[in-house]
Amino acid sequence: MIVIAIILGCVIGAVIGINAPVIPYTYSTFLAIAVVAALDSVFGGIRSVLKKNFDLVVFITGFFCNSILSIALTYLGQKLNIDIYLAALLVFVGRMFTNLTIIRLHYIDKWKEAKAQKQAKPKAIEEK
Repeated sequence: MIVIAIILGCVIGAVIGINAPVIPYTYSTFLAIAVVAALDSVFGGIRSVLKKNFDLVVFITGFFCNSILSIALTYLGQKLNIDIYLAALLVFVGRMFTNLTIIRLHYIDKWKEAKAQKQAKPKAIEEK
């Protein structure tokens, strides 16, 4: 179910992206940091699904709060002529890599378990 939702979201995003107007340069920083914040929330959501403690309310509020806070930091940084958005970018990208590592390790462990079970079955048959 989750995989279907992810694939459907990617297809819809690609179709919208192809037909979307070009974002002006002045807003590109805002959009970039919002996308990174949203991706951080998505990877965190996938991680929590794998750990079996996913909560939709936590996911949705985190998704929007992270995006809005990152946009607000970017706006404040532009007004102060300081690149504050870089701090948010560092944190979000760091968390994305951490979550991606945990997701990757989860699937590697599952693959190893399946491989070990597959190898154990022929040995059990030979012993009989």
